Amino acid sequence: MKTMYDVQQLLKRFGTIIYTGNPAADLELIQEEVRELYNQKLIDVNEYKTAILIIRSANNKLQ
Repeated sequence: MKTMYDVQQLLKRFGTIIYTGNPAADLELIQEEVRELYNQKLIDVNEYKTAILIIRSANNKLQ
């Protein structure tokens, strides 16, 4: 996993597609969904950490 596209594909594997039209809101919702997948033990710690870093990087690029 290296890009936001990869993070979105991770969510898509679990039936979640997020698009609000607001990139900042999208990133916030994506982060919440990834955290929830991790809390429910559906993804492992490495996938979680990588996804969070990618999301934070994308958020920094927006600001």
